[in-house]
Amino acid sequence: MSVVQAQREDLRIAWLAALAIVIHVAESALPSPVPGIKPGLANIITVVVLLRFGWRAAAWVAVLRVLAGGLILGTFLSPTFILSLGGALAAVLALGLAARLPGIGAVGCSVLASMAHMGTQFLLAWQLFIPHPALLKLLPVLLSAALAFGIVNGLLAAAILRRLSYRP
Repeated sequence: MSVVQAQREDLRIAWLAALAIVIHVAESALPSPVPGIKPGLANIITVVVLLRFGWRAAAWVAVLRVLAGGLILGTFLSPTFILSLGGALAAVLALGLAARLPGIGAVGCSVLASMAHMGTQFLLAWQLFIPHPALLKLLPVLLSAALAFGIVNGLLAAAILRRLSYRP
């Protein structure tokens, strides 16, 4: 019988994913004035992980957050879960592209991820659940919120990264 040993990278990803899951679950309790608008605070962790440990680790954290969050919140395989997973995968792909761009920082990464997340969720909602022209009236509001939260979350991620690099 062979035993698989967790590597340091595995433990780091597990810890960071657990932090993102806790934030994700806590955020689900926040009221939303418009359906589909949440601050996406757990994505701060994903951006920090991307810029500190690379795209592969960020992808694991994002996917584990959505899967575990869906199981904990009881939304696994529901429409909410499908929208969340689709948005997270799009955000991870956007972060993969952003990681290849020279000079892009936490705010740029966060805005790209936020816009990809919201755009994909909107398209999935349109295609799978609400194929009604009136949904298009929400798009400017949703994208504006994604931009605003992307900027705020990026600024928070940048502050965390500065704090992590500070050595007294």
